[in-house]
Amino acid sequence: MDDMTLLRRMRAGIPRPGPQGLAAGRERMLAGIGQRPDDGPARARGAGRGASGRERAAGAAVSAGPSRPRPLSRPVVRAVLATAVAAAVVGGAAVVVGAIREERPAPGSVSPRMRPVSAATVLKAAAAAERRQEKRLAPHDDQFIYTKEIVRETETGTGRTRTLVDENWRSVDGSRRGWTMEVGKGWWSQPLKPGQSMWPPARWQELKKLPTTPAGLVLAVRKRLIGGRPTAAPDIRAQDWPMIEFGLVGLLHRTPVMPAGLRAAAFEALGMVPGVTATPGVTDAEGRAGIAITYRDPFHHLPTSDVLIFADHTYDFLGFADTRTSDSGGTKKTYKRVFTLESYAIVDKVKQRPRT
Repeated sequence: MDDMTLLRRMRAGIPRPGPQGLAAGRERMLAGIGQRPDDGPARARGAGRGASGRERAAGAAVSAGPSRPRPLSRPVVRAVLATAVAAAVVGGAAVVVGAIREERPAPGSVSPRMRPVSAATVLKAAAAAERRQEKRLAPHDDQFIYTKEIVRETETGTGRTRTLVDENWRSVDGSRRGWTMEVGKGWWSQPLKPGQSMWPPARWQELKKLPTTPAGLVLAVRKRLIGGRPTAAPDIRAQDWPMIEFGLVGLLHRTPVMPAGLRAAAFEALGMVPGVTATPGVTDAEGRAGIAITYRDPFHHLPTSDVLIFADHTYDFLGFADTRTSDSGGTKKTYKRVFTLESYAIVDKVKQRPRT
């Protein structure tokens, strides 16, 4: 048998790569020959612009971790930028990014899967994976959305790790009190009063009104958190992007269950934000290989503590990582956390668990 015949037979037995795999491979190839991947038209805009402290305070807010939802008023309440710096081990083999671990090989031994890949490519692939497997839900107004999250929390000072279970019941139409849990503690969440609103929206019908196209969702978040007349995505001011990133990450983190198409749109919309980057070669708390999506403020060059983790190769969403601080007892402590959605369901009553 000649070599070409053998090669053709071998090729027939190997499944062809999908469009997401081809896109990721292209990114790695370009990086290997010294070209910069194109992260989308939004990344280059405003890269050379500066911003004063007043513009920064008025145009962006980033959460340092989950907190009780607060109603938004007009103008939007401004929050303080919370930052986290990655801890590097000089001469070692690991870099800690949020609550994940990045394995770095020795110089000169970088494998193809460790090559740089753009955030836009990863998030587009994640959106495609989400659209293929998402379930369409049609809850009634008098029902509740139940979610069960596993939270793994590590104190940075001592390295102690604990696992918590947060269960939440959110009223579908927002008219009934629900049950909210954070860090293993729960409380009754009261319905919003007339005229009040919050981000992300608490009512299912409000979530259904959000656009399911990336550009449309970017504009909707900008209008909701910043205000002003609607504009085209290419014309968004550079100083508005940090607040848009804050809104998109908040939507993804605070709303584990969404109407069909919305989560996929949020993934792609996040890929449009300048300063969002991808870090391959990481593992989550369960040891699964993945890619971390993080954000760095282009004005002050400060990273946030928010990390989204996607599975390597399949691009399934694995979880969300962040950092929280506590001043309990007069001693300040810092915790790295990883959130994984274990299950969700539509139930008829608050604190009613789905049948297994």
